Amino acid sequence: MWSALQGRVNNRLARHFRAAPHRLPAHAPMVSFTFDDAPDSAAGEGASLLEAHGGRGTYYIAGSLIDQPSDHWHGLSNDAIVRLHRAGHEIACHTFSHQCSANLDEAAMGREIERNRSHFRAIDSSIALENFAYPYGIASVWRKPQLAKAFRSARGILPGVNRDVIDLQFLRASPLVNCEIDPAGVDRYFDEAAASGGWLIFYSHDVADAPSPYGCTPHLMRHALEAADKRDMPIVTVAEALRRIGA
Repeated sequence: MWSALQGRVNNRLARHFRAAPHRLPAHAPMVSFTFDDAPDSAAGEGASLLEAHGGRGTYYIAGSLIDQPSDHWHGLSNDAIVRLHRAGHEIACHTFSHQCSANLDEAAMGREIERNRSHFRAIDSSIALENFAYPYGIASVWRKPQLAKAFRSARGILPGVNRDVIDLQFLRASPLVNCEIDPAGVDRYFDEAAASGGWLIFYSHDVADAPSPYGCTPHLMRHALEAADKRDMPIVTVAEALRRIGA
């Protein structure tokens, strides 16, 4: 009896882990720069750097953190969100309260998503939250099917280039975080993306001369942007990247 039950559980887990596979078509490599929680410096310095290189970023925001102080930064304001949106950056979704997805059942996750969507509709009705990122990078096998119905993609923090067959509900993303990577490491990711024709996603938080343990300096971000320029690699939002690969 136990072995039969365990087999059913394993089959269910396997189905969830295979959720939303997508084969990347042959295409030129591209890169996306994403920011979690969206500190005000990411909407300021981060957006300015992206725009100077002809790119736009994706900002995964938890509504409860907007305009709020934290131990490391101040959250961006509603006005900053509208400015980002109108400049062509993508506004995307965390859970509203920044709770870990693994701690939420289906009903609780549904409430978190709707609260976030309601908040952004209230500040600008044209903001559509199409993509999701797991708070703290912790995915939930149980929530993946639910997220697949609600969003085009969900992004984690498992490093590497998205290539060949990818899981749209667990996109790989590599740190653009000074505590975790240096310019040479950034270049290695770009070289891998260029060689494979893959989709490179970076994640960070604040962009400051003295960044938090989760952010980067303008120097490191500028290096990454220049690395994209040197390889003629387009800098696109997650939504635009998905459009290009037909997902």
